[in-house]
Amino acid sequence: MAVITLTTDFGTRDGYVGAMKGVIARLCNATVVDLAHDIPRHDIAHAAWVVATACLEFPRDTIHVVVVDPGVGGARRGVIVRTGGQLFVGPDNGVFGYVANEVSEAWEIRFPRFMARRVSPTFHGRDVFAPSAALLHGGESPNHAGPMVKLVGTL
Repeated sequence: MAVITLTTDFGTRDGYVGAMKGVIARLCNATVVDLAHDIPRHDIAHAAWVVATACLEFPRDTIHVVVVDPGVGGARRGVIVRTGGQLFVGPDNGVFGYVANEVSEAWEIRFPRFMARRVSPTFHGRDVFAPSAALLHGGESPNHAGPMVKLVGTL
């Protein structure tokens, strides 16, 4: 059974992380590991470093959800990245800059099956990334999320 990790800049003073965990719990029976929720606000490079160093300790097929997204509500897209036998889910804003490489594959999260019925413009962690991780945990292929893409976000 795959593990799902969560990394955010949400902090732990409110229910945002809990809401993401609730979505995952409702959709699958995953072990959820909190990597960090005190990433400095909007610090994409720090989040990328935390995930890149921690992911080395997780087994194949781990799904890493990363939500540090100063562009939420804007035109940036959500993506699923496969590299090193693991999956990474989050915004295409450079947050996967330390794990993605020339052999990585990436898919845009475009199809409604991978999202909540209603997607808030400012809470993609709950409405796009958590449901996508749960479906991947259940065996859904990243190919079913949307078309293959090249990552455009850089550090």
